[in-house]
Amino acid sequence: MPSSTVCWGIEVGAAAVKAIKLEMGSDGPRVADYALIPHARVLSEPDVDPDDAKRIALNRLVNEYDLSGATIAVSVPGHSAFARFAKLPPVEQKKVPQIVKFEAVQQIPFPLADVEWDFQTFQDPESPDVEVGIFAVTKERVSGDLALLAEVGITPDVVTLSPVAVYNAVAFDLEFTEKTPGTVLLDVGTTATDLIIADSGRVWVRTFPIGGHEFTQALVEAFKLSYPKAEKLKRDAEQSKHARQVFQALRPVFSDLAQDIQRSIGYYQSLHRDADLSRLIGVGSTFQIPGMRKYLKQQLGLNVYRLERFKKLPVEGPQAAEFESLAPNLTTVAGLALQGLGLAALNANVIPVQVVRDAMWRRKTKWFVTAAGLGLVAAGSLFIGPFLSQTKLDSIVPDESIDRAISLGSRLTGEANAAGVTSPMENNFAAANIIDLLDQREVFGWLASDASNMVSAGSDHKFELVSLASEYRYLGEGEQAPQGVERADPFENEPQDAGRGGRGRGRGVAPDPVERPTRGERGGGGEAAKPGEPRVAVEMVISSDVAREDLDEIITASITKWINANARRGDAPYTLRMDEDAPAWTIVDGGDSPGSQTTRPSIRDTRSARTPATGGRRGLASPDDERMEAFRRMQQEDRQSGNLVGGGAAPPAAQVRQSNQAMSAELDKIAPLPRPEDSGNGATFVVRFDAVLKWNPASKGGGA
Repeated sequence: MPSSTVCWGIEVGAAAVKAIKLEMGSDGPRVADYALIPHARVLSEPDVDPDDAKRIALNRLVNEYDLSGATIAVSVPGHSAFARFAKLPPVEQKKVPQIVKFEAVQQIPFPLADVEWDFQTFQDPESPDVEVGIFAVTKERVSGDLALLAEVGITPDVVTLSPVAVYNAVAFDLEFTEKTPGTVLLDVGTTATDLIIADSGRVWVRTFPIGGHEFTQALVEAFKLSYPKAEKLKRDAEQSKHARQVFQALRPVFSDLAQDIQRSIGYYQSLHRDADLSRLIGVGSTFQIPGMRKYLKQQLGLNVYRLERFKKLPVEGPQAAEFESLAPNLTTVAGLALQGLGLAALNANVIPVQVVRDAMWRRKTKWFVTAAGLGLVAAGSLFIGPFLSQTKLDSIVPDESIDRAISLGSRLTGEANAAGVTSPMENNFAAANIIDLLDQREVFGWLASDASNMVSAGSDHKFELVSLASEYRYLGEGEQAPQGVERADPFENEPQDAGRGGRGRGRGVAPDPVERPTRGERGGGGEAAKPGEPRVAVEMVISSDVAREDLDEIITASITKWINANARRGDAPYTLRMDEDAPAWTIVDGGDSPGSQTTRPSIRDTRSARTPATGGRRGLASPDDERMEAFRRMQQEDRQSGNLVGGGAAPPAAQVRQSNQAMSAELDKIAPLPRPEDSGNGATFVVRFDAVLKWNPASKGGGA
């Protein structure tokens, strides 16, 4: 989870990428680091690809500065967003959100379903009126910005508007209250200007399309210069020997800027007759153009100041002087970082809810994997002691008299079985299966990551992962492994009889008497699987907003497509496969559907289900009688030859279930799965697939 005491504020501007890192100390926030990475060319220049320029600067930021472990707050330019203000009728506090939503429908020029929005209320202590500020940005715009950040590995926790961040920075540094004199904040950027009015506890915002680009373009047209040369002349106008001609060329743009400011102030005062605005504070690099402060003071009749430094954001060390000179350019990012630390006056956050959930889930994944590994080790320790003891006993060479007694007993047991005197013996493979889990424990971290990717891939619909269950199983004879899975033959160089199967890690597997078609005969590909092929059966329960009649198409185009596309990956410890003989999905809640019938038992039911004699999956359930008969014959022959295999009774099924339940309860405490919201008319469904492990018995000591 990101730290609540450290925050990076990041602004991707038209001239540069700016960032600041604030740390919360005992005496308040302090500047721990900052960055100003200019673009090679200003994004407002002709023939510049803005996305490429932003991507290059952001890559420099993540490579040169450590952003890990901190909260990340980013901004959306004011000219790409909406800020609307309205007075609310007198209503109870609990009804304010409903009234605000009604106002949002009236004020925002887009359907609410197409925007991300937030609001904040303002109230003068001396007035009963309540005002609301509604801040919104289109989903298309915010998704594009977040996608660009995701390309370089940045996932923000806060997304707000640039004018909101400017207000938060200045209000914190100058300690704004309801008694603070009416103040106009002016952030003159490269392509637009944000005007923020702070008056009697209220905030009002307007953005108009005049910025540094218009000043540069005026010089290009007046002196027939290239854009970069005009940009340089604008910054160095005072030192130029043609200063008078430069100011004369810039005068029309100064006039347009002053007129827009006057109109904005006049409109605000028409809404608030008691407003008393006495000063203007400018920020941003364009506000440093020589002559701007003097011209605005003459035209507006206000005291005009420029933010020179931050009083309440100290910097220690040799960077202090440089940081002070950059303060006017870092106002927006300072406000972003303050909001990330919880020190902002305005807390509008327009980040999509799904992005927040995905980020929380990714941050929990490593803890979930660690907890799962600890749980597997704890479960395996219940069986490792008896297993080691049995291995030590198996290494003892028995006396000849013991062999004779065993041989006699085996012969008598075989005669009794042939006569039908004894009942079939049931064998339990739970201990051996759980020991094998320790050899493949990294698999479950991969499964957790894959499950998160599946529910967020390839669809605009809302998918929520309710639960993820998995169970270690073995492929039975006749089942097929996917193409491309390389494995060693577990029976290579081992003598075989017609009446017995191979052995692997103490488990006898008899040949299946039922002849089944291969995958190639059923229309698939791949070679026949060997007995004892390990795999993990996975069951994902997913809540969705998809209607029942559309579910099959949506799942096929998203989750099933993702599984097929990522079935074979060189770095993954398994290959994904979906069962051809069972539906790809099963409805759990949402009504009847053809997909709700399935021939594959749930993972939760396999311990009590018998494996059919015609083949299928082998979980922790008992094998069929014919397999058991072959297994007993193999035990008899082993004892006669002096090779004692296995031994030791497996724990009762009730004990295994109790242990698994206790383990699951501990995992839920450490890393609880997020709870999905009510999906409305959607359906909750189950997707099942297999992760066939790339397991080579030779890597486990031969497996014999």
